[in-house]
Amino acid sequence: MLFGVNDRSVRAEEAFTNRQAQWQAVVAALTDHLQHVASPSFDVEDLACSRTNVLVAHGVGGIGKSTFSRKIEASLTQPGSRPAQWDAPAWPVERMLPVRIDLARSTGIDFERVVLSIRLAIAALGRPMPAFDLVLRRYWERNHPGEPLEEYLRRGGLFSRFSNAVNLPEQMQSALADVAQALTLPGTVGGAIGHLTTQLVGALRERRQTVRTLAGCTRLADILEAEPDLETLSFATHLLAWDLTQLPAPQRVMPVILFDSFEEVGDRTHRDFERLLQRIVWLMPNAMFVITGRNRLQWAEDDLQGQLDWTGSTAWPGLAGHVPGSRGHSGPAVRQILIGDFSPEDCDDHLARRLARDSEPLIEADLRRAITARSHGLPLYLDLAVMRFLEIRRSGRVPQPDDFGDFPALISRTVSDLTTDERHVLRSVSLLDAFSVPLATQVAGLTHDAAALRLSERPFIRDDPTGLWPFHLHQVVRSAIRHAADQSDDRWSPQDWHRAATRALAALGHEWNHGARRERAILIGCLRQGLRLARDFRLELDWLTEAAFSYIGDSVWEPLAPPTHSHVDALLETPADSLFELLRTLARRQGEHRARTVERLTTVIDSGLLPAELHEMALYYRAKAQRDIGRSQDSRRDYQQVVDGGGRLTPAARRGLAQAARLAGDFPTTLAAAQTLGWEGRHQRVLGDLYWLQGQPARAATAYLAGRLEAEQHAISGEAAHNQALRALALAFLDPRQADDELDLADQLLAGLDLRATTLNAAIAALIRDAGNPALDDRVRALRTEVDIAGLTSTAPTLELAAAFHHAVAYDRDALTVDISRLRELTQGGDFSYYTDIAHFMADLPLPADHHPPHWLDGEEVTRARWHSLVAARRNLLRARG
Repeated sequence: MLFGVNDRSVRAEEAFTNRQAQWQAVVAALTDHLQHVASPSFDVEDLACSRTNVLVAHGVGGIGKSTFSRKIEASLTQPGSRPAQWDAPAWPVERMLPVRIDLARSTGIDFERVVLSIRLAIAALGRPMPAFDLVLRRYWERNHPGEPLEEYLRRGGLFSRFSNAVNLPEQMQSALADVAQALTLPGTVGGAIGHLTTQLVGALRERRQTVRTLAGCTRLADILEAEPDLETLSFATHLLAWDLTQLPAPQRVMPVILFDSFEEVGDRTHRDFERLLQRIVWLMPNAMFVITGRNRLQWAEDDLQGQLDWTGSTAWPGLAGHVPGSRGHSGPAVRQILIGDFSPEDCDDHLARRLARDSEPLIEADLRRAITARSHGLPLYLDLAVMRFLEIRRSGRVPQPDDFGDFPALISRTVSDLTTDERHVLRSVSLLDAFSVPLATQVAGLTHDAAALRLSERPFIRDDPTGLWPFHLHQVVRSAIRHAADQSDDRWSPQDWHRAATRALAALGHEWNHGARRERAILIGCLRQGLRLARDFRLELDWLTEAAFSYIGDSVWEPLAPPTHSHVDALLETPADSLFELLRTLARRQGEHRARTVERLTTVIDSGLLPAELHEMALYYRAKAQRDIGRSQDSRRDYQQVVDGGGRLTPAARRGLAQAARLAGDFPTTLAAAQTLGWEGRHQRVLGDLYWLQGQPARAATAYLAGRLEAEQHAISGEAAHNQALRALALAFLDPRQADDELDLADQLLAGLDLRATTLNAAIAALIRDAGNPALDDRVRALRTEVDIAGLTSTAPTLELAAAFHHAVAYDRDALTVDISRLRELTQGGDFSYYTDIAHFMADLPLPADHHPPHWLDGEEVTRARWHSLVAARRNLLRARG
């Protein structure tokens, strides 16, 4: 960098990733602060001087910041807990009082708990903090009336975390007793804290000798007079700092407060929580704060004035710089250190500062964004990008985003110190999104795990213990190995890559078929990686065919899209291309109009690339999509073609034909067909769909329950959720209270599933449950919009029937007439035309003279009486409720 440009203002920055050096930075900061606090010029009540009592360690997620924070806490608590590679500090750790506070939202933290955590840690000293405890007691009684502090601490888990927590209420009571005694008001102890503070404020204002102990706290009276809210509580931490300075010299300690997951206190726009936390840091200058988070702290930036109380480099001189290291050549210690990779904001800042002329960045903002996105935070990539920028600029051309792709230098620097076997494994696992040591060994074609084990310990291998496979390559390193020009002596030929991809596909198939875990997550993980391999290297489908049928079997529809491909998605050239497009379409149909689903599936079918089994899969799901958008004849034709093929989807296609007969109003044919479908044809669901139309919701609910139980026995979660939503819909006509319970269960079964039509069925069930409620019409309109966006034409008539039931119950004849008109318009193609009959039955209205009735199982009059009785029963129920 120094010799790549003539501009002497250019300076280099490097990522700070050495844990031992980071510990040394912490020790140096603590040492400096100990000396600062011990100085005769230090005044805890000086709110004007700069603050150097904060150290920030920041970096990308998963780089080890939380572990680093926990290690600091442990090392300052017990010398024996310090990692062996960390040097012992020159001062005794007994002088430190560490408390680590995880600010992650998942911990349920709020500002009140932050303050209580700090006070509970200080309770270990065994002494009351009189000034602060008075304010805390006043705050507590105002904001938690009738709730003892002890109960709150116990319920919130703070008692179990802080061994001295039980002492805090006693210490607070002691502080109140001392003040009450000084004011000769012993009767107020534990009673009217407001009266006690009023008397104390008066005594402080009058400078009475009786309260001389607290008179030295110049801001105590003002804080006691303020409204006891969170703002006041945040300012009250200044009193805690003052209380600590009043301890006898042998008992004084320096609190070391570790704020972890600081990125979760808000974002760089909403800083309310951050403002309160900054206030603690500023108002407790005798404490040291170690903050860990994904982004560097911006408190030294003047632009934040107004969002935070103290901003700018004058207020926070140690935060103005962010060069890794503990000290610069001059000026204050640099108190921002990087851990691991850069965050996007820091990538941009790094690029902006690396090359500048007249204090303006040479690299334009758009180009910085492009480089940042491709770097994935890797500092080495940023360095290489800056060098390429200079090289292109020297040629007289303006650098463009496309100039910054994969750098061959990343390969040479990555593999330079690897053994031959390790390099072989590295190239092999670059084919995979994630891997385990055994999987890496299989893909590499080795007979021993040693090379994969050693490789997994390298810094460019990222570790995610919660993932299906625990390891993955840094994305930039992976991209470089796969796509950059490799000039190393042991580089792979195209045939080498093809052989490795073949091994990888086989290894993934073995992982799915014979691995220790056969759950769906493994199936999805293997499919995602296997589809990409088969597509990129034009491999045979092999186990992917069977995996595709397992994928559709659960009706869950997780997204399977692999990384973007170089050719246009619509261009299908291989069976793998077509299978990927087929499965991707099935997943995407939950979030797009079904007409688009038909188009995509037609493209797959017309390609003719899929084997017979998978071709029938595309036909079957096109038939379902065509049914959903009202193309009944096309749907029946595709279903019949699948039945004629005799493949494994034949029972499902027979169910589709039975449902087609139901849609046309041929109920006897549907009933006869349902008797032959069995579990594979989801016979119970077909029966349930048939029975509730006959005005027999209880019988339908029984069938749906049987269908749900069968699905649970076969571990088909999507089918179980579908039956449960329909059971709730049927029972909603009959018993709103039971429908409540059934809907709750449907919500539980739908959690984590992407089943749009089923979710809409549950929403319609909720409408039917609430029929007669005047506020229902707004919900009906919202659902109409949602159904229209989804393109679920087949769901629209059921929604309108629910509206008709509501208006029939409410005696709203005009609205019911509109509902019947909508139903007639929606069903003019023939399917669902019996819904208009049911709407007439509900209000006991005569049918039009030119009406063509469906084939009811028990005849029109019986069916009419059933539906009208359901409406009458709901009216009676609403009248009984008043």
